[in-house]
Amino acid sequence: MNKMSKASQELDPISDMSIAQSSRRDFFRKAVVYSASAVAATSVLSPVKLNATDDPAIVEEAPWGVKLGEPITKNYYGMPSPYEHNNIRRGTPILASGDIYASITMCPIHEQEGIITPNGLFFNRCHGGVAEVDPNEYRLMIHGLVEKPLVLTLDELKRYPSESRIHFIECPANGGPEWRGPQFNKIQFTKGMMSQAEWTGVSLKVLLADVGVKPEAKWMLAEGSDNSEMGRTVPIEKVFDDAMVVWAQNGEALRPEQGYPVRLLLPGWEGNLQIKWLKRLEFSKEPFYAKEETAKYTVLTPSGKAIQHFYPLEVNSIITSPCPEKPWTDLKKGDLVEIQGLAWSGQGTIKAVDISFDGGKNWVEASLKGLVLPKAWTRFSYMYRYEGKPLLLSSRAVDDSGHIQPTIDQEIEAVGIEAVYHRNAICTWEVTKKGEVNNVHIRKS
Repeated sequence: MNKMSKASQELDPISDMSIAQSSRRDFFRKAVVYSASAVAATSVLSPVKLNATDDPAIVEEAPWGVKLGEPITKNYYGMPSPYEHNNIRRGTPILASGDIYASITMCPIHEQEGIITPNGLFFNRCHGGVAEVDPNEYRLMIHGLVEKPLVLTLDELKRYPSESRIHFIECPANGGPEWRGPQFNKIQFTKGMMSQAEWTGVSLKVLLADVGVKPEAKWMLAEGSDNSEMGRTVPIEKVFDDAMVVWAQNGEALRPEQGYPVRLLLPGWEGNLQIKWLKRLEFSKEPFYAKEETAKYTVLTPSGKAIQHFYPLEVNSIITSPCPEKPWTDLKKGDLVEIQGLAWSGQGTIKAVDISFDGGKNWVEASLKGLVLPKAWTRFSYMYRYEGKPLLLSSRAVDDSGHIQPTIDQEIEAVGIEAVYHRNAICTWEVTKKGEVNNVHIRKS
């Protein structure tokens, strides 16, 4: 048997690295020759880069690939990459009136992939700060017009049969500052008061089977245990339709800012109704006319009268890419790019979404992609060949109950400009010839 020489066994590390890098470069030089003939004519990238031998990120060993990574025990609860530091909730003093306890932080929907919002990015609306509830001391009381009033601990509540559903929650003031004209040149502040999750809990009608709601009960008051003691009235029809009491979100316990340990879920209805830190449900013959459904969460019409008890959220949509935070400034003429967005309706399931490139004069149908569920976000897509010319990019959604997203003029004609809530008019992005994106309103009157 031949033995390796001592010199062969003790390779100089510098020489060894040089040999490895040389071999790596030779490999990529050969790979470039073969890859030139394999590039598909329909490639999204234009022009195709084939100068791999000049790209250090390909030719050289990546610094993270030549050393050990962090130990797997560093974070027992997973954390996002530090490079994703811009993918965060954001707030603004304009919407808080200087009060950070009764305020809102918006979801970065332009960074959203798919239709499920990570728990750490779910939009947050509070009226008295985030309550820190001890689950061992938690109680849910059900009383009023019921046969057998009931008080449940968290463990007792979780003994009921659970189910999981995917639904969005949207603040009814989402887009509210826009009634008179464009206010924010950011999609996160224009439409970020919404998010979507998989919710796990018990159907409220299952829970109420044990208490026996009396026939004369027509309304339910849901009240939270936070500092504001948020309370809202819910019609009995919704209670026995699809209302839930939930304790988990996306496979884990609710976060404190989402009402830990228990919140109410009313699919498709305004977020203010979906009481967090839920402590009691009271049944009565009449609505309770709580502060949040008299002084707030009503719509003042041109006649001077206010609309009350209009709970379902209307059909809506928004293009999330491009948007002011995700412009097309890096595109070249001829590039193929995907236009993406979200559509939703609290009154049914999204049936179709159209896209306009000229502010609503002409429309083309987009594709619905992924899951299409009732009272849930639906993602839409359209492949577009970039031409480097100005555009007025709009989306228009239709749901299966026959509702079509209105223009700004149609909505203002119906409810005026004094409203704050339930704004679902068509949104438009101005795309300049440089690929910059701005929030604009298209008006015909």
